Amino acid sequence: MENTFNNILYPFLFEPNLHEIVWGGEKLTKWKGLAAKNHIGESWEVSCVESSPSVIANGMWAGYTLKDVISKHPEEILGGEVNRRYNGELPLLVKFIDAQKDLSIQVHPDDEMAKRLHGKNGKSEMWYVLDAEPGAYLYSGFKEELSREDYKRKVADGIIVESLAKHEVKAGDVFYLPAGRVHAICSGILLAEVQQSSDVTYRIFDYNRPGLDGKPRELHTELAAEALNYQVEADYRTDYSTLTDRANSVIDSPYFSVRVTEFHDSFHRNLIKYDSFIISMCLKGDCRIKIRATGDEILLHEGFSCLIPASIADYDITPLYGQSKVLDAYINNMDEDLLHKVSRFLHISSK
Repeated sequence: MENTFNNILYPFLFEPNLHEIVWGGEKLTKWKGLAAKNHIGESWEVSCVESSPSVIANGMWAGYTLKDVISKHPEEILGGEVNRRYNGELPLLVKFIDAQKDLSIQVHPDDEMAKRLHGKNGKSEMWYVLDAEPGAYLYSGFKEELSREDYKRKVADGIIVESLAKHEVKAGDVFYLPAGRVHAICSGILLAEVQQSSDVTYRIFDYNRPGLDGKPRELHTELAAEALNYQVEADYRTDYSTLTDRANSVIDSPYFSVRVTEFHDSFHRNLIKYDSFIISMCLKGDCRIKIRATGDEILLHEGFSCLIPASIADYDITPLYGQSKVLDAYINNMDEDLLHKVSRFLHISSK
């Protein structure tokens, strides 16, 4: 048997949650070994967004939505501090994205604007590039200073892309996209996305193409004008360490932290200190996760993800075929100053 469970809480696996979008392709279904289907742009790996919630696929909670199970055990699953801060709601949404064609030029509002206008969270996010065809690129940020009037004129003239910072990419590249940063994934890119749990997107420009229904896709020019941060940055790409057999810090933001670990042997992860759920996305090589306190374990296949409840986030992860790579996303509730002092005293790594 692949999975064994002895307890109410264990690492949750999920049913496929695929989204058909005009720019999507076939890479996600092939990678996951699912029935082929055209225009699959996104796989919502772990979601409590009302419009498309994740359904648990394993153990006693199989068939329940993740949101329903969190409502029954909020502190144990989310973590005490996360439960308090986010009122019992999962604050993250993670996806795999296949851009067979260019995505629209877009921007997301911050928390204040999204709550004021939509009653929802804002959306800051990050991209981890899994694969990129030769010459593939994406847009992140502006390359020149624009006023709000400049922006509107360039959108109306269909030339807004001329003002965007264009980045050729390869596997392993990371981009952090705080709310307000203009962006677009372009064709030939497969990536993992970690974001605030929100579905609020303002579409700026969509190349005048119709949607799957044959109708023009809605633009949100005025809302985007308010949401945009027009500041030009020196560099939009995120640098990080890529050491093997250790958890490399990729992103530490106010909204989420991300670590990437490539490992060849069994690897111990005691993350209870963060008082947070852990979302693990398997980027390469099947692996086995075994909870130390309970003995419960799962087989996590490449191209799939799991959620480990905060109360049991002390586990061993073992590659099954020589090497695996996982991306972990969570909320860091630790006092970093205290963490560094303790780490120096014990002569151990804080990561």
